[in-house]
Amino acid sequence: MTSRILGVVREQVLAALFGAGNAMDAYNVAYRIPNLVRDLFAEGAMSSAFVPTFTRHLTAEGRESAWRLGNHVVNALVVITTALVLVGIVFAEPLVTLFAAAYGSVPGKLELTVFLTRLMLPFLTFVAIAAAFMGMLNSLHRFFIPALSPAMYNVATITCALVLVPLMPGMGLPAIAAVAVGSLVGGVAQLALQWPALRRDGFRYRPILDWHDESLRRVLVLMGPGTIGLAATQVNVFVNTVLATGQGTGAVSWLNYAFRLMYLPIGLFGVSIATATLPAVSRHAARHDETAARSTIADGFSLMLMLNVPATVGLVVLATPIVRVIFERSAFTAADTAATAAALQLYAIGLVGYSIVRIASPVFYALGQNRTPVMISVATVLANALLNVLLARFMGYRGLALGTSIAALLNAALLMFFLRRRLDGIEGGRVARSLGRITLASALMGIAAVAADVAAGAWLPGRGLMLQVMRLTATIGVALGVLSGAAYVLRIREFRDGVALVTRRFRSTPQ
Repeated sequence: MTSRILGVVREQVLAALFGAGNAMDAYNVAYRIPNLVRDLFAEGAMSSAFVPTFTRHLTAEGRESAWRLGNHVVNALVVITTALVLVGIVFAEPLVTLFAAAYGSVPGKLELTVFLTRLMLPFLTFVAIAAAFMGMLNSLHRFFIPALSPAMYNVATITCALVLVPLMPGMGLPAIAAVAVGSLVGGVAQLALQWPALRRDGFRYRPILDWHDESLRRVLVLMGPGTIGLAATQVNVFVNTVLATGQGTGAVSWLNYAFRLMYLPIGLFGVSIATATLPAVSRHAARHDETAARSTIADGFSLMLMLNVPATVGLVVLATPIVRVIFERSAFTAADTAATAAALQLYAIGLVGYSIVRIASPVFYALGQNRTPVMISVATVLANALLNVLLARFMGYRGLALGTSIAALLNAALLMFFLRRRLDGIEGGRVARSLGRITLASALMGIAAVAADVAAGAWLPGRGLMLQVMRLTATIGVALGVLSGAAYVLRIREFRDGVALVTRRFRSTPQ
């Protein structure tokens, strides 16, 4: 939660400093290139390929064997990502021109994007190693430090933006370069935070790399389809960025701000649940216990629905006040608020789909089913591209958000269908009953949120920031109260279990 909230704070700082202008558009495209490779190659592939293999070593052969594999993977990542970074730096100009040719019509915008791309590409190597550290710690049931490590990236970016932006022009550099420097510093900080925890568990770095090691080759072989299998969401967002470059100044930034807000519940709940689910499913798969695997997956889906269905409704009905409170100040105008809120509402439609994909796709690799998520991902990317091109003609940049959400829901539906076939069921009846109750409770919450927003606007008129915060806080409080009451009346098990767990935790805390 700390990491994701700091991510929103980072976006607040950038919005205040740069708004949705040309500099921010250039940064978003430049950042998207290494970040796409990171999400696919490093974090996504690490989850799907490395964690199950590392877990099998821990379970069957012990820690020394697992540490040896960890060293092989870390060193292989250094070699591979360094090569990618060097190639990217050399070919940055044609690469950026391919993705953002429309920027050439704005003086200096394309050149700024190329410069920022070259500056940020080494970020890929840092986060690839950090992703390997995260995978090892998660396999050892260490979740807090790896989950907190992105917070260090956000802290570094915020600090560099606030401190270095005023200094950059004096160095002959654009002010936005301070944010790119912050990305590099943040990548190193993610490594620095996780290293002590990994050492305490017994890991020692060794400069060893045997390309013929069977387990390393298995990880690398799985990373290919693992990358493609998890690619749909990130490739679709990248396609959005490319198409948005032709929608005029601000479109890329509006979509980015909206996606960051929509992704907050995924980061808080979807990724967290997926992170905890994958090692457990990997252990069940290693023991050929499909009954336990089905139960674990169903629990993950049900808990995710309890958290993200209400989040979807909340983002749709309260998009404008949320964006206004978080972003609207300094360089970020009321027009930017309206444009970002419209994109946020359409992105939020696919929130549950994104979260299901984060849970379901890696499970296939833990179960040894590599081809299924690959084929589904390819089909989803093609469907998204077609939808986005068509919808953008009628809805502009908003059509890009809607097309991505529809593709995410399609991706999730296909993954669940084939996962059910692979496991002879995923306790679908229980999940469906939970979804029905959760949807009803969320609908009641949404109605209450709309009514509370209108009432709060009448009782607390004005556009001052504190008034806006008070109105939004009161509205969310009423909405959560209605959701809690409805969940209690409807006997939603996931809600009651969550409350009981938190209550027990507080009762057991030493005074």
